[in-house]
Amino acid sequence: MKALYSELYSLLPRHSSRESKSLPDQLHEAASYIKKLQINLERMKEKKDSLMRVERLRNTRSRMTGKVPKSPQIQIHEMGSSLVIGLTTESNSRFLFTQTIRVLQGEGAEIVNAGFSVVDDTVFHIINLTIGHESAPDYGAGRRISERLNKFLNDADA
Repeated sequence: MKALYSELYSLLPRHSSRESKSLPDQLHEAASYIKKLQINLERMKEKKDSLMRVERLRNTRSRMTGKVPKSPQIQIHEMGSSLVIGLTTESNSRFLFTQTIRVLQGEGAEIVNAGFSVVDDTVFHIINLTIGHESAPDYGAGRRISERLNKFLNDADA
């Protein structure tokens, strides 16, 4: 039984305290941590529900006004070990840029610079990145990144 208590306590985030805690203290700390996680989970569920309601409302409004949301567009220009990516989205597509950065980092790209400009309801993102090294560029990476980003954007648009 003590091994189970020890395993439970090992799952808690580390504390700076190096002193050994009594078993009741460890159990109390574990219970408090679980309650905190449950509260955070509820908050996240509420936030998700709120975002889903906003998205449904946006879709309803676009159907009523006849305005069809524009699909995100991407352009990729490869220059040796450097890539310049242009991403065009609607201003209410806030998460596409962040997810695009995650996809790029997942492919081992180093983001050098990123910026955006807004015109009416359209956001233009420019991302400058490097792949590989100048001495040994990864020539297939541009195609691979292009395929991953296009797949991601098509899935996000569906």
